[in-house]
Amino acid sequence: MRVLVDACVDPRVVEGLPGHDVKTAVDLGWQRLKDNHLVSLLQDRFDVLVTIDRGFEHQQNLKALRFGLVIVHVAKNKVEFYRPIFGQMQTAVAQVKPGQVLHVYSPPSDQA
Repeated sequence: MRVLVDACVDPRVVEGLPGHDVKTAVDLGWQRLKDNHLVSLLQDRFDVLVTIDRGFEHQQNLKALRFGLVIVHVAKNKVEFYRPIFGQMQTAVAQVKPGQVLHVYSPPSDQA
């Protein structure tokens, strides 16, 4: 899968997605783009967007998206809060379909 990790996500999350072609928005110089412009760049270039932006799915016409959206819920945007859910993230990235949104939640014990 071709995966883009949004600029709002700790870029070290890439280590949790082995076996995929993963880029970060920062790698591509896209970190300052507004969501609507980012969406147009993602179409047909990526299969999945990984983000922590919970509003993204409500601000876009999901039916028009040609990529899937994985929204990760972590207590803090630090790689150590993602590591316990790397397996769930890997599964979500592999399963999400274009125009679909999958949520991945960290365990309640990590909400400190």
